Amino acid sequence: MLEGVTEKNTAVGTRSVEAQRDSIDPAVDALVGEWLTLPDVAERFGVQVTRIRQLLRDNQLIAVRRGENHALHVPAGFIVEDHTVKGLTGTLTLLKDAKFTDAEALRWLFTPDDSLPGTPVQALRENRGTEVRRRAQAEL
Repeated sequence: MLEGVTEKNTAVGTRSVEAQRDSIDPAVDALVGEWLTLPDVAERFGVQVTRIRQLLRDNQLIAVRRGENHALHVPAGFIVEDHTVKGLTGTLTLLKDAKFTDAEALRWLFTPDDSLPGTPVQALRENRGTEVRRRAQAEL
């Protein structure tokens, strides 16, 4: 009987550690600001949530777990009307090649850069993707 209690407590403790590991750093959360759930993104794109999950697997989007229920969220800055920001996928690929984690990529994309000016995401939204990718390549 005692053995079962120990296993149950261990399993609960493991889930707690996993939830903490998957949670986004509050500083990055604050940098990003506005977030969208996967169903919200799917609705904007006019597709099923499974298609959004495929975009995540293909590294065309980044989602992190946040909030009380640790649901996956995508930065709203990545979305323009019914599609992703032009140049985002290439930039994410460069950051992955530079061994950035998703959290590090988000920090990089949403941290102000005086040489752009603004954040890399703002520059992508303003169709200045070449400048952003040049800076991302410098991270390699």
